[in-house]
Amino acid sequence: MKKGIKSMEMDELIKEINALAHKKKKEGLTAEEQIRQDHLRQQYLAIFRGNFKSQLEHTKIKTPDGKLHPLKYMPSDKKPH
Repeated sequence: MKKGIKSMEMDELIKEINALAHKKKKEGLTAEEQIRQDHLRQQYLAIFRGNFKSQLEHTKIKTPDGKLHPLKYMPSDKKPH
């Protein structure tokens, strides 16, 4: 099975994030490495959220009568505190 570009990018991000996390535990990170780690985490979350949203957009609910209905996005009126 061939991995998509996003999947390959995720694998590389995870490798680098984990390497920095390991280094942080062992010896600590420089200010530049901490910034890099934060940036990588933000990239990872953006891709994860995009992939998850795409997956939900292609998910359908089957009702007892056999009809398929797409999920509908219903934004919450409540803002997290």
